[in-house]
Amino acid sequence: MKTPILTTKLHIPASPQRLVPRPRLLKKLESKLCCKLALICAPAGFGKSTLVSAWVQAAQPRQYVAWLSLDESDNELTRFLTYLVAALRTIEGDIGRGVQGALEASGEENVEAVLTILLNEIAELPSEAILVLDDYHVIEAPPVHQTLAFVLEHAPPQLHLVIATREDPPLPLARLRARGQLAELRGVDLRFTTTEAAEFLNQAMGLGLSDEDVAALESRTEGWITGLQLAAISLQGRKDATSFIKSFTGSHRFVLDYLIEEVLNQQTAEVQAFLLQTAILDRLTGPLCNALTGQNNGQTTLEMLEHANLFIVPLDEARHWYRYHHLFAELLRQRLHETRQERASILHQRASEWYEQNGFADASIEHALCSEDFMQAARLIEEQVDVVWQRGEHASLRRWLETLPVDVILSKPHLCIFHAWYMFVSGQQALADRTLRVAEQALGPPADDASRGARQEPGRLTGAGRRKIQGRTAAIRAFMDSYRGNVPGI
Repeated sequence: MKTPILTTKLHIPASPQRLVPRPRLLKKLESKLCCKLALICAPAGFGKSTLVSAWVQAAQPRQYVAWLSLDESDNELTRFLTYLVAALRTIEGDIGRGVQGALEASGEENVEAVLTILLNEIAELPSEAILVLDDYHVIEAPPVHQTLAFVLEHAPPQLHLVIATREDPPLPLARLRARGQLAELRGVDLRFTTTEAAEFLNQAMGLGLSDEDVAALESRTEGWITGLQLAAISLQGRKDATSFIKSFTGSHRFVLDYLIEEVLNQQTAEVQAFLLQTAILDRLTGPLCNALTGQNNGQTTLEMLEHANLFIVPLDEARHWYRYHHLFAELLRQRLHETRQERASILHQRASEWYEQNGFADASIEHALCSEDFMQAARLIEEQVDVVWQRGEHASLRRWLETLPVDVILSKPHLCIFHAWYMFVSGQQALADRTLRVAEQALGPPADDASRGARQEPGRLTGAGRRKIQGRTAAIRAFMDSYRGNVPGI
């Protein structure tokens, strides 16, 4: 039975009314027209189809253009070939007449013979032809991938294939790249620059934002076009644009709905679990992910997520470290806290342990604080406090100490000294005095008293630790007395 053709799948999408011209990308595509394949690969909402549509519409006066919007039904090979021929016939009505008969006669049994007929007919075209396959990420069937690989391998010089997809297809990309026959645009290319974001927000959307607000929103969304569009929709009619932009996150309802529907819900249960379990991390690497998930496939999963363009960004050339797109990470963290708040604390504890074991002291402290395991955090801070102080990282040290409950700080004489200093310089002199007295009391009796039989109380410091505390408390006490004009205290 002949497959009915839904002609809307063959229409080149109309450009949006609020289209932002992107000459830098159009020029790049035009310069690569000699390649067999142009691969436009980026996550959802990066404007892949819009860009390709604008490009081929500009190219139409000079080249033939055929367009095929794919859907899940096209995983059936006969249907895929039928639509492929139908798309090509929009540029030349005689193309594929022999193919259609051969396809109806042999079905999928002799695909290469059918394709040979088709490629020979394309070779007779008097001009170059561009064939666009949009949304190729919906294709999962190996026979369809194999068919396209055959087309790429044997395509005549005037046929140029364009694939728009959310993930790299299983095609011979490495071979094409090595031969100089592959042009690529990725998410990093498609993201709006600050200039493009300004044109979109202020001219296309009519918002009239300041340069600072545009830059902040571009940074917040990392140039993600749909993110900017969702923000623009929310900003319309608002007078408090700056405050809204500061609060714009992955939990904003428009962003939330889009990411849940278009990204998260499309993943398998295993991938969703991995995403939620690793959402607490600012940086991801395979072994760290394994520590959180209890599995041993962390690196493989990260590579799969990158391959699938699931809003993950590599941080090094070796692909050892990654991070999630900021808005996507915020969505995942919100989902984790909504569904399994108690699980988040356990995940932070595991992350803290892994970071400590692997020499990442600062990250270990951060996750211990997030898990609210304050005694563990205090121990870690105490071990690193001298190093952090010497590096001059006072903002971090002060923030860590302010996060700890006061009773935990008072149980750590060494931390009391630093906490007392920060309290003093911030004008909280009474609290500084109280905290410093705790450190002084922890010193216990002098060594000569102890040698004469004075009882050593539990928790009292001895040896090098005692001498360090003694010297630092004396120095801070002297400074405090001097500041207050109590010169005899020096």
